[in-house]
Amino acid sequence: MYSYNQLFEFLLVIFQKMGCSKLDAEEISRVFLAAELRGLPSHGMIRLKDYVQLWQVKRINPEPTLKIVHQTLSTAVVDGDNAIGMVSASFAMKLAIEKAKTAGTGWVACRNSNHFGIAGYYSMMALDHDMIGICMTNANPQVAPTFSVSPMLGTNPIAVAIPAGKQPPFVADFSTTPIARGKLAVAEKKGEKVPLGFVQDAQGIPSDDPGILRKGGSMLTLGGDYTHGSHKGFCLASIVDIFSAVFSGANFGPFVPPSLAYLPVLETKVGEGTGHFFGAMRIDAWQEASQFKEKMDLWIETFRNAKPAKGNERVLIPGDLEREKEVQLSIEGISIIEPVVKDLQEIAALFEVSFPSNE
Repeated sequence: MYSYNQLFEFLLVIFQKMGCSKLDAEEISRVFLAAELRGLPSHGMIRLKDYVQLWQVKRINPEPTLKIVHQTLSTAVVDGDNAIGMVSASFAMKLAIEKAKTAGTGWVACRNSNHFGIAGYYSMMALDHDMIGICMTNANPQVAPTFSVSPMLGTNPIAVAIPAGKQPPFVADFSTTPIARGKLAVAEKKGEKVPLGFVQDAQGIPSDDPGILRKGGSMLTLGGDYTHGSHKGFCLASIVDIFSAVFSGANFGPFVPPSLAYLPVLETKVGEGTGHFFGAMRIDAWQEASQFKEKMDLWIETFRNAKPAKGNERVLIPGDLEREKEVQLSIEGISIIEPVVKDLQEIAALFEVSFPSNE
C-alpha cells in the first residue's frame, strides 16, 4: 500500500519536472489521487505514463496561458492553450461557480484542452458553494456509433453532484460507454478478459479482448447493442460531444486529438484540442437552500429504503461506493498493481527521482 502523501509528493515532483508550476502540479496531483481514493484507478496512477509520453512528443503544454475568449453574465468560453486537462478544467469550473454566484447559474465551455481525469472531481467543486455541479468532456475517438465499426466518439463522461442536508451528496459520475477506456487498460495489464458487449473487433464482431483497440477494434456505446439500448448510449455520447466541442470551438467526434501518444493526430481539424463543458447552479436559485436540502434528503432516503433485490444487501445511491472507498483507502492506503508500479518506477528513473517504497 502507498499513502496518499507518498503518491502526491511523487506526482508533484514529476509534473514540476515536466515544466508545470507548483500550483498547477498540485491541482493535477489532487485529481489523479481523487480517482485512486474513489476506487477509480483507471483514471489514477496508471494514466501518468500517458501524460509523460504526450509531454515527450510535445502534445501538451505544461506552461499554458488560459484565456476567456467569449463571455456573458452567465456563460463563457475558455481557451486552455493546450494545457494538461486538470489545469484548464479547474479554471473553467471555478469560473462557472463565480458566474453562478452572480447570475444564479454559470455555464462554461472549454476548448484547446486535454484529458482531465475524473469528471466527478469538477462537479463536486460546486458542493462547497451550495451549488449543483455539472461536468462533461469529449475524448479521443475509440467508440463506434450504433451500427458502425468506425471509432468516432470518446467515452464522453457525464458527472452531476447535488448537495443534500443530513445525507451525503448525490454524485453521479459515469461514462457513456459500458466501460471506461482506462479500465480496459487495467484489465489488459492484469491479463484479464472483458465481458462481451464492451468492445468489438474491426468487423464489428463482439470481443472479450481488452487490447482490441490496438487491433482496429472499437468500444461500444452504453447498452452494448441496439437490442439493449446502444442507440441511447449513442445519444448521450453525442450530447456530450456537442456541448463540449460545438459550444466551445473544440474538435468534435473523430477529430478529437488522442490522449495516447502512440495514436496519430489527424491533420484535419474542426476546432482546437479537446473540449469540456461545466455548469454550476445555486440551489437557492430554485428555492431556499435549507428547503432544497431537506427535499434532497427525503429523495435519497426514499430510494435508499427501496427493497433490495434477492442477493443484494442494500440499494445504493450514486456516489455511495466512491465515498465509502475514499474513507477506506484514506486509512488503509492506495494499492497499485505491479505492472503500473513498474511503469512508475521507469518514469521515476527517466526524471532521476525516487519512486516511494510500498508500505
